[in-house]
Amino acid sequence: MPLCHGFSTLTSLTGRPAIPKEIGEWIPFKIGQPRKQIVSKTVERDFEREYEKLQKLEEQTKKLHKDMKKSTEADLAMSKAGVKISGDLLSNPLCEQDLAFLESMNALDTAMKRMDAFNQEKVNQIQKTVIDPLKKYSSVFPSLNMAVKRREQALQDYKRLQSKVEKYEEKEKTGPIMVKLHQAREELKPVREDFEAKNKQLLDEMPKFYNSRIDYFQPSFEALIRAQVAYFTEMHKIFTELTDQIDQGGLTDEQRKQENEAKLNELRALSIVADD
Repeated sequence: MPLCHGFSTLTSLTGRPAIPKEIGEWIPFKIGQPRKQIVSKTVERDFEREYEKLQKLEEQTKKLHKDMKKSTEADLAMSKAGVKISGDLLSNPLCEQDLAFLESMNALDTAMKRMDAFNQEKVNQIQKTVIDPLKKYSSVFPSLNMAVKRREQALQDYKRLQSKVEKYEEKEKTGPIMVKLHQAREELKPVREDFEAKNKQLLDEMPKFYNSRIDYFQPSFEALIRAQVAYFTEMHKIFTELTDQIDQGGLTDEQRKQENEAKLNELRALSIVADD
C-alpha cells in the first residue's frame, strides 16, 4: 500500500521519531537492547532528516492555511466596511440639502458596492483554488503519523525478539534451549521483514512526497496571483470612474488640504467654539 503524505511535529528525546500526540503517547517497551545493531546510524540519520523536512512542511502548510483564511476574512471586512460608510454618508441630512453632495455620495455608494461584489468573487475564487487545497493537503499528515507509529512499533518488536534470540544464543546448547532458539528465530523472521518493509517504504516515499509539494501548490499560487490581478484591475477601473464623477473641480490634494484648513479656521472663529 503506497504511503500517503506528511508527518507530525514530534521527535523523541533519543532523536528517533516519536509517536504523535494526536495518535497517542508512546510508551517504550521495557526490553534489553540487543547487541546486534538493528538500524544503521546512516539509515537512522536519513530517516530523521527526511522526517524533519516533513515536520516543517506540515507546520508551514497549517500556518499558510490559517494566514490565508485571516487574509480573506480581512478583505471581506474591509469591503463591507466601505459599503457601510457609503451608506451612512447617504443618510447624512446634508444629502437632502445639497444635490451635488448627494450625487457624489451616490457615486461613492455604487463604487463601494461594486468593490464589495468583486471582492466577494475574489475571495470565493481564493477559497476554491488556494484555501481548500491547503486544507486537503494538511489532512494527509495524520496518515503519515500512523505510518511512523507502525514503523516504531515494528522496530520495538524487532528489538524485543532479537534480544530474545541473543539470550538463547548465550545459553548452553542443550536440547530444550536449541528448540527455544529455533522458535525464537522463526518468530523473529516475519517481524524483521515487517520492520524492514515499513522502514524501506518510508525512506522511499518521504522524499517523493516532499518533492511533490511544488507540483501540488504551484497551480494554487498561480490562481492566487490571477485572482489578485483581476481584482485590482477592476478596482482601478471603478475608482478611476469614481474620480471622474466626483472630482469636478480638478483640485490637487494640496489644494484640497488648504481649502479644508481655511474652512476649519472659519469654524474655529465662531464664538461657540472659541476658547475661554
